[in-house]
Amino acid sequence: MFLQSHHIKSEPQRDRGLFADPGKKSLLLIPGLKVVPLTESIGTVLENVQLSALTPRQLDELALLVKLFEHYGELDRHPSQKDTRHHVIRGSTIDHREILAYTPWPSGVFHADTSFEINPPSYSMLRMEEHPPVGGDTAWVSWYGLYDTLSDAMKNFLSGLHAIHTSRLQYDTILDLWQVPPDRAPVDTHHPTVRTHPVTSLKALNVNLGFVTGFAELRKYEGDKILDFLNYHIHAADDHYVRFKWEVGSVALWDSRAVVHRVIPGSYEAPRRGIRTTVFGEKPYFDPKSEGRLERQKRLQAEKANGNEVHGGSGNGVSN
Repeated sequence: MFLQSHHIKSEPQRDRGLFADPGKKSLLLIPGLKVVPLTESIGTVLENVQLSALTPRQLDELALLVKLFEHYGELDRHPSQKDTRHHVIRGSTIDHREILAYTPWPSGVFHADTSFEINPPSYSMLRMEEHPPVGGDTAWVSWYGLYDTLSDAMKNFLSGLHAIHTSRLQYDTILDLWQVPPDRAPVDTHHPTVRTHPVTSLKALNVNLGFVTGFAELRKYEGDKILDFLNYHIHAADDHYVRFKWEVGSVALWDSRAVVHRVIPGSYEAPRRGIRTTVFGEKPYFDPKSEGRLERQKRLQAEKANGNEVHGGSGNGVSN
């Protein structure tokens, strides 16, 4: 059974990343800007930036790193969200390993928020209003990297599947823990297991362990084994993982079409509270002509090498 999303509108406005200069020339000219890559695969810190002072062109270029928020489209709304503009995120000192003994939703795993929607969110922004000095970090893993590190056989196999996303496990867990019903009925959808990003045209894995319960084309016991493997695959991806230590006033922006995330739980006693805003995204799709990130990198390197070979050497346009 499939239930319609809470969104009546089926298509978001055109992604602002499509309007941006790929070289981000305007954004990188901000006086005093410091760009700090955190890993080779994922994560960039921009220091000395006042987000409210960015021009529309700079905001579009920020879209290629990630994004702000009414500039980027219609705001999305979490099922438990009360305020129409944002959702309040609080700290977690719960033992996520223990509550799995009696609740169905693995709340501590890497996930993309509300991936069960027909139109899941695209961009998310979280500003931290209160935070303990230690603990409560957030980690992200690159969907691009997770796709790239699969074998070719597994890439081809997963690219033909549709993952079954559901909100039922989360909803039942909310009822179990807090006895508070969600604002609407559960949602079930099928989305491509490998999706194509609409701006970068890159292939990304799209199996969200917090919400995916199986695959439309597989029997349950077959799908369970694939989910076991993908759980291992995501948690073994240290080379495509970044962990961020928050400070009060820190702002993180991410694209749920390219990453999954999780909060790192702890036993801290100081308050943790953030304000999260998300953008209504497109319905996930798969274009078999799209490329993986590593595949594109190798293609561009080969094209550059071939170009140097043809145009270099004796200068007569003939390779040596």
